[in-house]
Amino acid sequence: MDAQNKEVDALVQKITRLHAAISKLPSLSPSPDVDALFTDLVTACVPASAVDVTKLGPEAQAMREGLIRLCSEAEGKLEAHYSDMLAAFDNPLDHLGVFPYYSNYINLSKLEYELLARYVPGGIAPARVAFIGSGPLPFSSYVLAARHLPDTVFDNYDLCGAANARASKLFRADRDVGARMSFHTADVADLTDVLATYDVVFLAALVGMAAEDKAKVIAHLGARMADGAALVVRSAHGARGFLYPIVDPQDIGRGGFEVLAVCHPDDDVVNSVIIAQKSNDMHANGLRNGRGGQYARGTVPVVSPPCRFGEMVADVAQKREEFANAEVAF
Repeated sequence: MDAQNKEVDALVQKITRLHAAISKLPSLSPSPDVDALFTDLVTACVPASAVDVTKLGPEAQAMREGLIRLCSEAEGKLEAHYSDMLAAFDNPLDHLGVFPYYSNYINLSKLEYELLARYVPGGIAPARVAFIGSGPLPFSSYVLAARHLPDTVFDNYDLCGAANARASKLFRADRDVGARMSFHTADVADLTDVLATYDVVFLAALVGMAAEDKAKVIAHLGARMADGAALVVRSAHGARGFLYPIVDPQDIGRGGFEVLAVCHPDDDVVNSVIIAQKSNDMHANGLRNGRGGQYARGTVPVVSPPCRFGEMVADVAQKREEFANAEVAF
């Protein structure tokens, strides 16, 4: 236990030093210094760690909250930079690989689609999807539309009009995905009846950075989404909680959803993924019981990524067969 505590303390001290260095940068726009510091930060945070960022002391917690805000600002500037770069091509969608982290979006969107297909009862074939917090590089919506949901219409929402203007330029030459992609400048809190028209809603990791803000957003979605619609929430786990906000599944349950699965990848997919489904019964219970009640049905399943889950199931099936054959032989 002492060795583990020392490891956690050393990690927090390292991240605190990186936070101090990042805070001193004159700008968070892409540059060699910015890139080097954020590369060091991600390298420190991505490996599996015993740290529980929700139990940090007040000083470390304040540092973490400030660091997440810096990460959000830097991510926005990085995406705007590459969105402008891509827009210079005749067909920007043919050159998405110039963005250095594009493969991460491919893997994250694949994971989200596979989790939806596995855990939402009856599977998914959504006619309309909303992505809340799409930004100037809406890679998630694009990958989902192009690779996994070829008949689905995507409505992308972002607070920033400039981000939406940049994003829309990327689809100007595409008659397939571009025809199914629209961009809207709006605060999720101002979306009302339209939320009931979506089969699936994706909530980006940086929408509602403070826990109470995230809970308010989820509660708003729970009050407006249609019964049976799916919600995909991006979260973080372990030291990755220094990069992105951590979402408490209980807040999702209290918002009127049944949490179906929680997945914490341990590879280059940084975000955790929570799959939930709107339930009118859950929403009514949440309103009746208040914030102190229990809203999830039983224990929330923490699952492996579907590809690994399939390998585990196959291995278990093989072991069962071997065991049965051994019993017959005996």
